[in-house]
Amino acid sequence: MFDGLKDKLSSFREDAAEEVEEKAANAEAEAESESDAVAEAPADAAETAGPDDSAGAADGVDADAADGDGEDAGPGRLKRAAALATGKVIIEEEDLEGPLQDLELALLSSDVEMSVASEILDTVREKMVGETRAQVETTDQLVTEALHDALLEVISVGQFDFEERIAESDKPVTIVFTGVNGVGKTTTIAKLSEWLDERGYSSVLANGDTYRAGANEQLREHADALDRKIIAHEQGGDPAAVIYDGVEYAEANDIDVVLGDTAGRLHTSNDLMAQLEKIDRVVDPDLTLFVDEAVAGQDAVKRAQEFNDAASVDGSVLTKADADSSGGAAISIAFVTGKPILFLGVGQGYDDLELFDPEELVDSLLGEE
Repeated sequence: MFDGLKDKLSSFREDAAEEVEEKAANAEAEAESESDAVAEAPADAAETAGPDDSAGAADGVDADAADGDGEDAGPGRLKRAAALATGKVIIEEEDLEGPLQDLELALLSSDVEMSVASEILDTVREKMVGETRAQVETTDQLVTEALHDALLEVISVGQFDFEERIAESDKPVTIVFTGVNGVGKTTTIAKLSEWLDERGYSSVLANGDTYRAGANEQLREHADALDRKIIAHEQGGDPAAVIYDGVEYAEANDIDVVLGDTAGRLHTSNDLMAQLEKIDRVVDPDLTLFVDEAVAGQDAVKRAQEFNDAASVDGSVLTKADADSSGGAAISIAFVTGKPILFLGVGQGYDDLELFDPEELVDSLLGEE
């Protein structure tokens, strides 16, 4: 999963580490050269020094450097000199310019949204520029830590504990699913029903997709396979009424969670968006989840933003994550919408739904799992 992005992040780590290591080697060579020059200076200076110069020569102080008039004089040189004296090298922005440009291209080519890529670069730059790299430490570790923090910062926006939310909420908990056609909403509902069952929570499926022919049959097949109750009305009925009936059934039968399907729609479908607004008014769901395909990349990110603007979602589910090598949607959606990714679909089976863990994803992308 996300293998293409993993390779590109690995290349950045290697390139950035190489740049810093090369700088360290050059700095060490420069320090040795300056040390040799200082060692030779007193003998030469003694022949030409006058009475007034003896104190300065004795102290080994370069007058120009002391006065700050030398070409390389100033606090920057003093800081570099102090760092070299303690076996360290200071990382400057110019050291990272090439690798960061390559990283930006790598992220964009992996369908990471532009503002997200910029945020990652800014964070890496902030955490590395001006830092000192001790010669006893590995530069790769320094680069990896900066990249880890940058990725985690954008991926974990808005994250909350889904299972804890279910456990602490008054029952029944009502969850409504929305998104465009054909991205796996109905299958995701069945998978989440199984996920909940494995953790001791009962659920009922409510088919609020009264727009599409065959929607009842599709959800009913899943309900039969999982031995779940389904609430459905005739095609063309009121979606809000169907989900409301699901809530009433759950209340009467001590069911923990109501999972409400809705018709696939575009954010520009005024009638269908009005249906979502009515569901919000009539049912007042606890959570509205946006579902899209991870492989849709930046299209998924754009749709998530548009749906959130139009209907205010609480989180996202990405299907087909196991088939996505780019990882752009997984990296970008939370940062762009301000709402977390909650689950990843990773296969065709009912148990192929994984709770999204930002830390685990970052560790996986950086080969630290």
